[in-house]
Amino acid sequence: MGLNPASPLAQLMLSPVRSGRVEWIGIRPARRVAMLTPERIELTPEDGIVGDRYHSKTTGNRHVTLIQSEHLMAIASFLGRDQIAPEGLRRNIVVSGLNLLALKDREFRLGSAVLKMTGDCHPCSRMEETFGEGGYNAVRGHGGITARVIAAGTVAIGEAVFPIAEPAA
Repeated sequence: MGLNPASPLAQLMLSPVRSGRVEWIGIRPARRVAMLTPERIELTPEDGIVGDRYHSKTTGNRHVTLIQSEHLMAIASFLGRDQIAPEGLRRNIVVSGLNLLALKDREFRLGSAVLKMTGDCHPCSRMEETFGEGGYNAVRGHGGITARVIAAGTVAIGEAVFPIAEPAA
């Protein structure tokens, strides 16, 4: 059941979203190997991120994972740490200045590519292995989003991320 487009909440959800910036990029070339941190990646609708271990193995709903840098700080705080490295979360892209949940039901531009949010990116049991006891719960609600590639393009550190379509009614 969707929101009534005339409701005050629907109007707030349709309000403008501030653009963000790509801060970090990571790809996993194989299972359980260190992430590579290129300055630029290529995205395709058929395969997701070129060079990632899931390239050409994705279902289409999880081509790319994104997380907010602001949430890295929250997760670190929940773990009693000053900071955590983005590689620990195994997300592909870290952005700043944009609430990723505001992209719900919207297409967005990431560099020259166009993506659509497909859901929340929940933590996995590896968070306990990576961060120690309590790692899973530290990430809950702060794991970012999943997205599928709608139009091919490239993404580089420093480029903008912003919505290009209004939420579906």
